[in-house]
Amino acid sequence: MFIDKDSLEVTANGKTINLGNYIVDVTFQYPKLWASDSGRNLKGKMSGTLIGIFPKISVNFRRLSKEELEEIAPILDSSTQTLKYYDPIKKQKISISTYTGDWEVNNMNILENQPFSISFIARSKR
Repeated sequence: MFIDKDSLEVTANGKTINLGNYIVDVTFQYPKLWASDSGRNLKGKMSGTLIGIFPKISVNFRRLSKEELEEIAPILDSSTQTLKYYDPIKKQKISISTYTGDWEVNNMNILENQPFSISFIARSKR
């Protein structure tokens, strides 16, 4: 499935950024969250309650300049973001409320950082 990385937009703290300007690739994951009554019985049959699918969008950033990092860091550090992306099930661009995983920047020298990654995780089921 082809999804244009330039179609990814993130908004937080009143600021919107097109992630396509900063990333080299993106991975779309659709993890399922199962209730505590879920699992396999002794015969190996799976049963249980599917709570929902919570999209997880992982992006890999290219090397960023000091100014670019200063622009995007407040969004990555915010408690929630709004992420717009193309959803293949709904066949349209949608907005979801997300939170981010931890991130770190490795400076190999004082002038530029190394590429890094972060995940935007849906706060509600799809």
